[in-house]
Amino acid sequence: MNVRSQISMVFHLDKCIGCHTCSVACKNVWTDRKGAEYMWWNNVETKPGTGYPTLWEDQEEYQGGWEVSDGKLRLKSTSKKKIVFNIFHNPHMPSIDDYYEPWTYNYEHLFDAPAGDDQPVARPISQITGELVQIESGPNWDDDLGGSPVYAANDPNLEGLSEEQREQLSSVERLVYFYLPRICNHCLNPSCVASCPSGALYKRGQDGIVLVDQNRCRAWRSCIAACPYKKVYYNWFAGKAEKCILCYPRLETGQAPACFHSCVGRIRYLGVLLYDASRIEEVALKKDSELVEAHRSLILDPHDPEVIAAARAAGIDEGVLESARKSPVFKFVKEWKMALPPHIEYRTMPMLFYVPPLSPVISSRVNGLVDFDSTDFFHDIDESRVPVRFLANLLGAGEEREVRYALRKQKAVRWWRRAQTAGDVSQETALRMLEEADCTPEQAEAIYQLTSLCTFEDRFVIPPMHREQVIEQRQSPRQAQSSAGFGFTTGTGRSI
Repeated sequence: MNVRSQISMVFHLDKCIGCHTCSVACKNVWTDRKGAEYMWWNNVETKPGTGYPTLWEDQEEYQGGWEVSDGKLRLKSTSKKKIVFNIFHNPHMPSIDDYYEPWTYNYEHLFDAPAGDDQPVARPISQITGELVQIESGPNWDDDLGGSPVYAANDPNLEGLSEEQREQLSSVERLVYFYLPRICNHCLNPSCVASCPSGALYKRGQDGIVLVDQNRCRAWRSCIAACPYKKVYYNWFAGKAEKCILCYPRLETGQAPACFHSCVGRIRYLGVLLYDASRIEEVALKKDSELVEAHRSLILDPHDPEVIAAARAAGIDEGVLESARKSPVFKFVKEWKMALPPHIEYRTMPMLFYVPPLSPVISSRVNGLVDFDSTDFFHDIDESRVPVRFLANLLGAGEEREVRYALRKQKAVRWWRRAQTAGDVSQETALRMLEEADCTPEQAEAIYQLTSLCTFEDRFVIPPMHREQVIEQRQSPRQAQSSAGFGFTTGTGRSI
């Protein structure tokens, strides 16, 4: 057992209001520099929708992540043979059109325009070339289904849905959508790290945050193509790769990342998880249908004496172990099994998890209310306006059982609270629903507290970073090792 610690996140999609406050907070702190105008380390997408960059989930086009070939993991986008040729033209890397050409307005023209009969206007100009530009797209161009069905109908997650299910997502009388905030997943098996021939990307051993060493980056841009979530960007001005750093300077001083701290809907949770690094490759080789549960099995119980002993032997600090025992992420992911990884079929083992959203139902109504069926408490989950199949494509590698489990538990907790407060549901019915959803009353109360009544300290359990120990390790000649990615040397990249 090789125990390591990982800063991990949960986003509760049932609470996201799509205000983009997180995106603006991140933009103001990290990506307001020249060459970073088009970068959104944090962005919020509307689902169904094509996202940012356009159709980033279409790996037939982008070839991101890993695939299993002859019983081994192999990067889809690059290899030793491809790397030199791809530096001149990488057919799987997004172009500026897949993002958007960032623009501003020539405000000076309002003051410098010569006298004339017409009022001068500030026309849009490219922030890259300085030339006049026709605005045709933006980072949230299809926000709230804008432009649908031109955009929303092209969502790759619609694969496998019937025509009726597709129509129910876009017809006016049944219109429904939800928001999907995205940052770097800081994966356990990051394909961006593995693809870099310079070894510029690495995963910090003390907290699992994936970073770019700007001094080593040589602008190969393999990381951009290899990341299936398209969360690595190229700074055209600096000639370096850049990405979300999970605000590690804030974490090292006990503060939540900017996007987490500013979240209006309080959908974000951050904590530390312990995982078994020796099993990463074994789990990544599993079949798609087994990946969600296998990924969950990597996460270790911080209350288990055997795990605690192995963690101490690996040099993990007692403060980190204490934080792991209080982690809200452990509860949502491992204990309650309500939070699921996005597109686990990419096999990068993402460490950002989502609680799937409940949505309005399409069913018969009595006196304006959904018809209650005492023989099947959860029938409306399959009649939701957002089909379970769609959510399964996004969060369950196409398997619906994990999504159904999370949705059933959410609904059972809601009805349990209705029985306690509103009284329109009997105690007996609420208990039966909890039992069928594999939930106890004590667990239901804990879920309710952490979802609805949580404090700042409940949502963000930030472990001590012990930066001084890391600096000592870096200064030690024995620890000063260079490394490259999985495809170019042995191992899965550097972990200090």
